[in-house]
Amino acid sequence: MGLKIAMWDAFIIGVLVSLSWFVSCSEASVSYDRTAISINGQRKILISGSIHYPRSTPEMWPDLIRKAKEGGLDVIETYVFWNGHEPEAGKYYFEGRYDLVKFIKLVQQAGLFVNLRIGPYVCAEWNFGGFPVWLKYVPGISFRTNNGPFKAAMQKFTTKIVNMMKAERFYQTQGGPIILSQIENEYGPMEYELGAPGRAYTEWAAKMALDLGTGVPWIMCKQDDAPDPIINTCNGFYCDYFSPNKAYKPKMWTEAWTGWFTEFGGPVPYRPAEDLAFSVAKFIQKGGSFINYYMYHGGTNFGRTAGGPFIATSYDYDAPLDEYGMLRQPKWGHLKDLHRAIKLCEPALISGDPVVTPLGKSQEAHVFKSRSGACAAFLANYDQHSFARVSFANMHYDLPPWSISILPDCKNTVYNTARIGAQSAKMKMTPVSRGFSWQSYNEETASSYDDNSFTVVGLREQINTTRDSTDYLWYTTDVRIDSREGFLRGGKWPVLTVSSAGHALHVFINGQLSGTAYGSLDKPKLFFNQGVNLRAGVNKISLLSISVGLPNVGPHFETWNAGVLGPISLTGLNEGKRDLTWQKWSYKVGLKGESLSLHSLSGSSSVEWVEGSYIAERQPLTWYKTIFNAPSGNEPLALDMNTMSKGQVWINGQNIGRYWNQYKASGNCGACNYAGWFNEKKCLTNCGEASQRWYHIPRSWLYPTGNLLVVFEEWGGNPYGISLVKREVASVCADIYEWQPTLVNWQLQSSGKVNKPLRPKAHLSCDAGQKISSIKFASFGTPQGSCGNFREGNCHAFHSYDVFEKYCVGQESCTVPVTPEIFGGDPCPSVRKKLSVEAICS
Repeated sequence: MGLKIAMWDAFIIGVLVSLSWFVSCSEASVSYDRTAISINGQRKILISGSIHYPRSTPEMWPDLIRKAKEGGLDVIETYVFWNGHEPEAGKYYFEGRYDLVKFIKLVQQAGLFVNLRIGPYVCAEWNFGGFPVWLKYVPGISFRTNNGPFKAAMQKFTTKIVNMMKAERFYQTQGGPIILSQIENEYGPMEYELGAPGRAYTEWAAKMALDLGTGVPWIMCKQDDAPDPIINTCNGFYCDYFSPNKAYKPKMWTEAWTGWFTEFGGPVPYRPAEDLAFSVAKFIQKGGSFINYYMYHGGTNFGRTAGGPFIATSYDYDAPLDEYGMLRQPKWGHLKDLHRAIKLCEPALISGDPVVTPLGKSQEAHVFKSRSGACAAFLANYDQHSFARVSFANMHYDLPPWSISILPDCKNTVYNTARIGAQSAKMKMTPVSRGFSWQSYNEETASSYDDNSFTVVGLREQINTTRDSTDYLWYTTDVRIDSREGFLRGGKWPVLTVSSAGHALHVFINGQLSGTAYGSLDKPKLFFNQGVNLRAGVNKISLLSISVGLPNVGPHFETWNAGVLGPISLTGLNEGKRDLTWQKWSYKVGLKGESLSLHSLSGSSSVEWVEGSYIAERQPLTWYKTIFNAPSGNEPLALDMNTMSKGQVWINGQNIGRYWNQYKASGNCGACNYAGWFNEKKCLTNCGEASQRWYHIPRSWLYPTGNLLVVFEEWGGNPYGISLVKREVASVCADIYEWQPTLVNWQLQSSGKVNKPLRPKAHLSCDAGQKISSIKFASFGTPQGSCGNFREGNCHAFHSYDVFEKYCVGQESCTVPVTPEIFGGDPCPSVRKKLSVEAICS
């Protein structure tokens, strides 16, 4: 009885909260119920995509936003990056790539909405999870828990951002584009670990956000106990299983992962377009009302913004728009078609819950109907291996494995998640320079006599010493070797053992590189254990410890260490083992070249550079510089760094990011089928190669002539192998089944203009400024393979090439119907046929 009363009380409270939210928003322009978000009274299914403004340049933003809108998006979602906006306590920065106001204005001008994820913890594989490093040194602070100093700092920054948005009249209630805001980020798992302090912090964060009075709903992702009226939302590869914590809240998916991030030393993950579309359709058929692609454009971790540690400079994420802002086909086009199909169903989708009917062992229908007569059906085949022929509403439908067909009128299929009508594209990196004319400058190992060095007994933690002002910290000590040591008379070299909290380490003995060790994202700690060449007398051991981004996720990651914490020892001496941990060590923060700003035009003239035959190749600690002119055209540009090892690159003083081509990707890069549950290790490329070879150079960073390119190489590489390349479409493909459903055909049929079945068409289009120069492959029949490696099957129409040679070669784009007559007749009647074609663009 007591339980029933408690449940009734909870129900009444829930109703009152929902009513209070409706009342408070009745005059405002954003509200919600369980099936839709309403904007100015219009109930909508919203399609959103993440574009992080600092991961591209302001010059790229309009094109990214335009392509997002063209791809069928209603909303742009972005985090707010605290460490970019407040690099020093109380000193704010909102310019350049961090011009948040400009970014939101551009979204507004495009007619799109904004979901502003203020956080201000963002995770995002971003350095320190978006927290400024100075925050770690606020007295008494503990991140993301019921801690006074942290809550005060978080509230101050959140309030500043909200007040900025209000001042610009950016909230929808003011006529602006912001329809949603997020407080905190994926805090549920952290709260579970912390217990009571975590729950208290959640309650505080929710109340703090609501008290800011934005007039639009707040959300919390991965937060099952989000306090009312805050909406809890889902992040993941699949979110169809998810339900919000109250029946009156909409079902929202804030992060539909389009791929996964790349780490140095790891392969490059990708997610098949068919599976991503399947996951979204599955979410919508289960009553989903908001879906956001994380990422829609991933972009670049310029400078030292990558977190992890060990996150690569590229944050491409296999997103629909690639790192350079170009369309990733077929993913962009296949999702665009999906969004159009969903929007056709919208009147029925927003009208209530679906009726679910089983159609077979692993098949079912979700049917939505409105009072005005709208009807939409989603027919799903969850079988990973087999086609299914199902009967629905007195008609038969063929469903490929692991797919969903969308019927906006409950009769005709306009879209199937496993049948791609959009073209595919293969990209290429074309050299535009014939090598550079280099000059070099050698950085010396640090010594205890250097300016700005200091000496203490024992070993210091790296981040506490550098305050993350640089990746580099020198640890230097002297070791005296007696002339009577046995190893000096032909024995084995003594072994130096160094334990480090990470992330990478170069060991120099008397100024010479003796060896290198490094960790990984999973195991950042490292262990150096090698013989070293010591001589009689005083030897200088210099350890260059390198951080590769600060952690961005994990319980109290602000307390995690980096750098050489020991123990350090020498073995193989007459005395046996000598502990070096507690002797005097000298420290120098950063490199000499950094302090001289060798990466800048003014700083690079402060030292003597050598050129010609004196250029240092494959030497550690070497700076290289060259001057070059910008290539013509507007294709995206990158540097091919494949002949270098590890370091950083600058263009005209701007840091492109870290490169690490010597760290080869290990993993299993076998064949990948779209069907079946996806995870970040399922579909991989680049095994055995550099995790990242090409490094994006934004065109807006270049002058027409006289651009300064500076490279710092830690380890040793060949600068003459560096080349400037442009990214362009190499070839485009279509891979279409006969009778494959298309939106255009459905519209013709439903309008009454056509009353017969219509065949699909193959559309091929090169990039602007390109034309189709040749047909690499064409086959109507049963071709095998995928774009880039098609091959003929047992059935092939011999005139397959002729049509494309006639209508496509010499054109920027062309369209060919998938019909047997055009290819000289049906090559194999009663066999399910398709057309595969690849055209070269140049």
